[in-house]
Amino acid sequence: MAHKSEKSDHSIARACMSYYQRRLPHWHPADAAIFLTWRLFGSLPAGPRNNSDVKAGQAFVLMDRGLDRAEFGPRWLSDDRIAREIISAFHFGQNELGFYELYAFVIMLNHVHLLFQPRVPLARITKSLKWYTARRANQILHRTGAPFWQYESFDHWVRNERELQKIINYIEYNPVAAGLVGTPEEWRWSSAHKVLELQA
Repeated sequence: MAHKSEKSDHSIARACMSYYQRRLPHWHPADAAIFLTWRLFGSLPAGPRNNSDVKAGQAFVLMDRGLDRAEFGPRWLSDDRIAREIISAFHFGQNELGFYELYAFVIMLNHVHLLFQPRVPLARITKSLKWYTARRANQILHRTGAPFWQYESFDHWVRNERELQKIINYIEYNPVAAGLVGTPEEWRWSSAHKVLELQA
């Protein structure tokens, strides 16, 4: 049986975390940076992908590698007009709305990665970004009545500074790992591209 002090510690920890649930539950400490990923609707084959022998981190990497190959489903994010709208939305969320502090991002052919320090609940951030970018992308593509983004997003709260730097590298090297460019700075739709602009 837990001591009273242990119960209090758990209560305090729970009070300092935000929570929301869609298909999966999402718990986040109030002061933690968030690594967020979402993908285009229909960008992976349908069917069971749950494997109890595979850890969550490994499952994410396997999914991400499958997305990097872009062998299935739409590749609408390769349209420069859509990629530009998404980057604009990322910066608007930081600079105009004050929803978060943006650390790193990349827009791949069929999915996006985003790392930020939230200033408002995560559900508000994801709803705002996904709703606006889906609306603008569907206008560009002249699509109506069909989903643009997959409903569920993947999110992971960052444990420490070392992990933060590791995730920044993972995000910005994603186009290199996918074989799209030779260096992170060459990929125009990434926070790493700014470095190339500053050196020019």
